[in-house]
Amino acid sequence: MTAQISQNPPPPVAASNSVTRPYRYWHRRARTGLILTLFGFLVFLMGARPGLFGLDRSPVIGFVQIAVFLIGLAIICIGGYISLLALWKGDPLSIAADIGQRLVATGYVIAVFAGMADIFGMGSHALPGIPYFGEWQARGVEVGQLLIAIGFLLMLPFGRNKPTPPLQSPQA
Repeated sequence: MTAQISQNPPPPVAASNSVTRPYRYWHRRARTGLILTLFGFLVFLMGARPGLFGLDRSPVIGFVQIAVFLIGLAIICIGGYISLLALWKGDPLSIAADIGQRLVATGYVIAVFAGMADIFGMGSHALPGIPYFGEWQARGVEVGQLLIAIGFLLMLPFGRNKPTPPLQSPQA
């Protein structure tokens, strides 16, 4: 007796149960993150150099300018995070990428505390005086930005898209 083997293919899997996402999904997410990063850079420039936009009203960098460029830096961090996370295409992150995420967040916190040191009462121009963005605050924000940049570098998916070597033809 011969056993009957069914020639029917298995039923198709619904798209919602699929493990992978559509091919274009990571492109959209990366593009959205880059647009957000560019917008954050414009907001950052508006706070750091308002004269570029014709908004300069004071010879010193005051509270509003500090707040605006820190908000711009936050938007840059969020946009960069979204863009770099999209490059992983749904794969699990490496340990270096996890460390990079935390460095981005830590760098932003350092930049905020350094930039707002006068507002928090730790700067050289404590309240009720006029907050002033001094040299030490600028260095603290630069250290925070350096940590953010290192974190973004660690989030890059290095070596994940290595080309496969061509097949060797058999020697006769």
